[in-house]
Amino acid sequence: MKNNQLTPQEAVDLKRSLLQIYRNEDTRPSKAEMLRLMAFVNSFVDKRDMRDAFGFHRVVQSLHTVGLAIQEIGLHGKVLDACVLASFCTAEEVAAIHAVFGPEVGELVESFLRVRDLLDAKVEAMKTENFRNLLMSKVSDMRVILLLIADCVNLMRQVRDTENEEAKRKLSTEAAYLYAPMAHKLGLYKLKSELEDLSLKYLEHDAYYMIKEALNATKKSRDAYIERFTAPIREMLDREGLVYHMKGRTKSIHSIWQKMKKQQCGFNGVYDLFAIRIILDAPLKKEKDVCWKVFSLITDQYESNLRRLRDWLTVPKSNGYESLHVTVLGPENKWVEVQIRTERMDEIAEHGLAAHWRYKGVKSSGGVDTWLADIRTALETGNEDLLTKSLSPEKQNHDIYVFTPKGDLYRLPPKATVLDFAYLIHSGVGNKCVGAKVNGKNVPIRQVLGSGETVEILTANNQVPRKEWLNIVVSNHARSKIRAAIRDIEAKESGMARELLERKMKNHKIEWDEGVVNQLIKKMGYKESNEFYKDLAEDRLDSNAVLETYQELLKRDKGLAERVATRSAEEYNHEREQALQNFGSADVLVIDRNLKGIDFQMARCCNPVYGDDVFGFVTVNGGIKIHRSNCPNAPALRERFGYRIVPARWAGKGTSMYPITLRVIGHDDLGIVNNITSIISKEEKIMLRSINIDSNDGLFSGILTVMVKDNQVLTALIKKISAIKGVKAVSRA
Repeated sequence: MKNNQLTPQEAVDLKRSLLQIYRNEDTRPSKAEMLRLMAFVNSFVDKRDMRDAFGFHRVVQSLHTVGLAIQEIGLHGKVLDACVLASFCTAEEVAAIHAVFGPEVGELVESFLRVRDLLDAKVEAMKTENFRNLLMSKVSDMRVILLLIADCVNLMRQVRDTENEEAKRKLSTEAAYLYAPMAHKLGLYKLKSELEDLSLKYLEHDAYYMIKEALNATKKSRDAYIERFTAPIREMLDREGLVYHMKGRTKSIHSIWQKMKKQQCGFNGVYDLFAIRIILDAPLKKEKDVCWKVFSLITDQYESNLRRLRDWLTVPKSNGYESLHVTVLGPENKWVEVQIRTERMDEIAEHGLAAHWRYKGVKSSGGVDTWLADIRTALETGNEDLLTKSLSPEKQNHDIYVFTPKGDLYRLPPKATVLDFAYLIHSGVGNKCVGAKVNGKNVPIRQVLGSGETVEILTANNQVPRKEWLNIVVSNHARSKIRAAIRDIEAKESGMARELLERKMKNHKIEWDEGVVNQLIKKMGYKESNEFYKDLAEDRLDSNAVLETYQELLKRDKGLAERVATRSAEEYNHEREQALQNFGSADVLVIDRNLKGIDFQMARCCNPVYGDDVFGFVTVNGGIKIHRSNCPNAPALRERFGYRIVPARWAGKGTSMYPITLRVIGHDDLGIVNNITSIISKEEKIMLRSINIDSNDGLFSGILTVMVKDNQVLTALIKKISAIKGVKAVSRA
């Protein structure tokens, strides 16, 4: 075990940090609280290694962290106990901590421990927004996040000369991909830049020092340029009697490195290496007026690029940031960014939400709660413009995040099951899923998952999707994949049963007639052919009885066809013949709902509407089905049953409503479905009956059923839907 005794320097640091904590009334512990903490810590000194991976004393470092959080972040609330205890305690001591220090400290320590467990994730997972969301879901008190940021800053400032390179790289990765983005969202720009620069220093040593040396080499010329640029501005501000100070701010090494990579250039190719900041001393009520006045003076002196104007005075950023940024053309035709703000705004710009609340005041417990709620919302909201709309806790993201055994991180909807996760990985994995190992424990496919769990999907080659799976999953993605798999299975089984039936008919020298087969299926009480073939394959139907029924129907069909072909008076009764004569040539069927003696229906395979080019097809029952001339089944009907084809045309004007099915394909953009339904709802001559949308890999496929009067209305509708941004194709199904 390492030496747990404090070095002389550590003893000095400990006293300095305690003094800093005691100076702040809001975070100061009482004498009794301090004695209680010391007693608890001392009980572990001889049992627990108090040195971390870098050799630093855990208790001293935790005091450093609390002091830094108070001084540089503006931490509120008494968190000393929790921070110290979390530095060396494990889950085994949580119950004792609750008993000795109370539920508030106990919950803070638990949050620290939950985050510590997550930080063992692999680097690739840690770099994602999903991982930051997962970390947020494990934290119940936002002071933990502030202390984690402070702890990372504290360590990054000290690890330069440590020998544990592996631990240093891990810490730097956490700084770059976890804590710097969090600091940015909170407006802690100074700490964010420091974390980014230090992580670059430890992870990309050569790049860091190359840029640092280049900045040092060009500092003299850069300072001279800044002086030339600011001289006329100073004269104008002095002439106006404004109180201010001005400074040139060189951009961080990390931001320059990012620009070099983005622009694929060397250091000399980055032109905007600095910005000018003008900080004004102005009363609160006159802040905006003074800032805009300075803006006017600067743009009188230098040409401005209004496209790069950033007005955060009128509408501040969600983390409280207020400033006015303008880019102007300075000497030597160089573009220079000028930031105009007041002392108050500059304090908020440096310290983010902490400074924002320092001005507003956090006195009562309610004020602290609101402050912490703002911090959570800022961290959970990726789009800063949405922050002001989502301050209530009810709108927080409750998605869950789980790991694969390899450390990859996936996001799932609330209450997602093992089966949801299997289909998220791949439809092939989902189709074969028989269960999972969650944190090493076997669970069934219906097991609900929790954030942070490691899930290994178990599969079996003989597993197939079942309809009851639709009641297990909660995600639309999984439901879509299950339905598709079931359709494929049923189609395969149906195809095999159909082949067996065809083969049996061939062996008995019985002619196969598709129309008669469809009639057979309906006669035997089936609405879907797949169900008929499924029962046939599973021997629920007597195949001999099926053949007998088929032969009876085939015989009747042939007899009717012969009568239709001869067109004798016996085939068509007097009323039907008279009707045809009244509405046109006897060789042409006139389609009219008011026509008596003619039994006709619109074919469902092509759904003709008034105005379509159509023909009639005499069915085995003596009725007539109206098909579009370009119906997918038309070529086969004409080739095999030409004697049943009857020319047809529409009578008068369209007065009925006809059901039409449209297939729409396009990009799965936000609001595209709403745009489609909005167009349909505005059309008086169109009624929307149903809509079914399925999306996959950024594309959507939709089936719409509408009621229209004629094909002119339909054609106009198709054109309007096709014109919607994101729609790739619209066609009649």
